[in-house]
Amino acid sequence: MTAPFDLQQALAQLLGDARLVPCPLPGTDLKLWLIDGDNMDRAFSPEETRRILHEPPYWSFCWASGLALARYLAQHPQWVRGKRVLDFGAGSGVAGIAAAKAGALEVVACDLDPLALAACQANAALNGVTLGYSTDFFAEADRFDLILVADVLYDRANLPLLDAFLSRGREALVADSRVRDFRHPLYTRLLMLQAMTLPNLAEPEEFRHVSLYHAQRG
Repeated sequence: MTAPFDLQQALAQLLGDARLVPCPLPGTDLKLWLIDGDNMDRAFSPEETRRILHEPPYWSFCWASGLALARYLAQHPQWVRGKRVLDFGAGSGVAGIAAAKAGALEVVACDLDPLALAACQANAALNGVTLGYSTDFFAEADRFDLILVADVLYDRANLPLLDAFLSRGREALVADSRVRDFRHPLYTRLLMLQAMTLPNLAEPEEFRHVSLYHAQRG
C-alpha cells in the first residue's frame, strides 16, 4: 500500500527519510497513515529540528487524546449514532473517523491546515468512511449535534474556544491530556481514559492520562 503522494512529499520536505505507513490503532478497528516510528528513533539535525518546530507534521501522529476519544466512541456509539458531528482541530481525523464508524449521520473534519485535511481524507479512505471537510469552524452553521475536540487545549490561550464549541453544536466532548482541569462552568469531567501517542514519543506518563469532558448548551 502506497502512502498518499502529497502527504509523503510534505513529510519528506521536513524529514528526508521519514515515511508514512498504515498503522493499526491498538484497541480499535481503525488504521491511520502515521509517520514510521523507526524514523523517529534517531537524532535530528539542527535544520530538521528548526523545520519541525516551524511547521510540525502533527497530522502524521495519533495523539493520545484522539486515540482515547476514538476508543470511547467505539464503546459508546450512542454519543454519535444518527447525529451530525464536527471534529474540531481534526489532525489525522481519528475522532471523526471513529464517529463515522460508530454510525454518525454526518461527520465534518475541521482543521486550519490543508495538509491535516488531506490526511483526514486519506485516513477516511483507509477506513472506508466518508467525511466532509472544513477549514473555518466559525463559517459553519449552528447545525451540529456534537462537537468533538481532542488535543486542542495544549495552549491555555485556546481555552476561550470552550465557549465557541457550543456556538456551533448542542453538545461537546473534549478529550485532553495537557490541561488537567480547566474549571469551565459548562463542562463536567466524565472520566479519565488511558492512551498513548503513536508512534511512541516517550512522552511523560502524565500525558497518557486523558480527561474527557462534556458540555451541553442550555
